[in-house]
Amino acid sequence: MRVLVRDNNVEQAIRVLKKKLQREGVFREMKARRAYEKPSERRGREKAEAIRRTRKAARKLAIREGLIAGPAKKPRPAAPRKAAPATSAS
Repeated sequence: MRVLVRDNNVEQAIRVLKKKLQREGVFREMKARRAYEKPSERRGREKAEAIRRTRKAARKLAIREGLIAGPAKKPRPAAPRKAAPATSAS
């Protein structure tokens, strides 16, 4: 895995590296390897993850096809209004 450091901007390179590691699942795997997991627990966890993935895919497909309603969209905040110029009534 490579991350380019541009203009000596190490902070940005670290952010990019963290995002890549997160996408690859390295942090999740490190957390899982902190303690021993029994083979039966591992099979149960993997089976539950597979079920969760399948349900999520089916839900997304049903939303896309219009069979069920999607999540409610959050209302966008209104743009700040400009104050009207003051006019004198003299």
